[in-house]
Amino acid sequence: MGLFDRLIKSLGHHRDSAEQKLIEAFNEELGYLFREPRYLIQALTHRSYMRSGESVSLSNERLEYLGDSILGMIIAEYLYSTYPDYAEGDLTKTKALLVNEGALSLVGKDSGLSNLIFLSPEEERSGGRSRSSIISDAAEAVIGAIYIDGGLNAARDFVHRVIISRQSSILADLNQHNFKGDLLEYLQARGEVAPSYEVLSEEGPDHDKTFKIAVHARGKITGLGVGQSKKEAEQKAAAAALDNLRRENPTISPSGNNNLP
Repeated sequence: MGLFDRLIKSLGHHRDSAEQKLIEAFNEELGYLFREPRYLIQALTHRSYMRSGESVSLSNERLEYLGDSILGMIIAEYLYSTYPDYAEGDLTKTKALLVNEGALSLVGKDSGLSNLIFLSPEEERSGGRSRSSIISDAAEAVIGAIYIDGGLNAARDFVHRVIISRQSSILADLNQHNFKGDLLEYLQARGEVAPSYEVLSEEGPDHDKTFKIAVHARGKITGLGVGQSKKEAEQKAAAAALDNLRRENPTISPSGNNNLP
C-alpha cells in the first residue's frame, strides 16, 4: 500500500470523498480551498508517516523549504509597508519573532492545523502532534502548497489571515517579551502618563479562568487582551496597545532602549 493509499485509508473514506473531506476540513479551519488535493496532502505529511523505502520527497520537507522563503518575503513586505518608522534592525527583529518556530507552532495550534497533520502511530504516541517543530514545519509547508496551488496572492492572503492577524498574540508570548514594560517605556519616553489596566471580564471555574483586560493610555482604551491569567491578558493588551499607538503615530520612532521595535 502506497503513501497516498495509506493517507486515504487513515481518513476512513473512499479516495474521492477522502480528498474532499480533507479539503473541506482545511477550508473550514484555515480558510483556503485547494484546487489540487495532492499539494495539501503532501504539506500535511510528516516524514514519520513514510514507510521504509518510500522517498522522503513525498513528505512535507520540500514544501517546508519553499514555504519558509515565501513566508519570510510576505512578512518582510508587510512590516516594511506597515511600519515606515522602523529601522532595518527593528524590521529584522520583528520579522524573526513572527516567523520563528514558537510563533508558527502557536498559530498551528490556535488555527487547528495541528489536528490535520499525518503522523506515524509512534510519533503520535510520543506527543508529536503537540511538538513545536512538527507544527511549525507543517505551517511552512502549507504556505508553500498554497503558493503552488493558488499563487503568491493566495499565499499572501493566507499569511495575513492566519499569521499576521494574530500578531499581537504572537508577540505577547510571555516567553519572548515583556510588553507591559515596553508600553510603559514607550509612553514615558514621550512624557505621557503611565498606562493602567482594567479587568473587563473574568469567566470560568477557578482552574480554567479566562480574563479579558483593557489597557488605558492617552485617555482611552488602546488595547485589549484575553488570556488564562491576568498576567497573560495584560501582556496581550499591552502588545495590542503598542501596535495601535505606533500606527497612530507612524512618524514617531520608538525609544532606542525598547526591547521591541
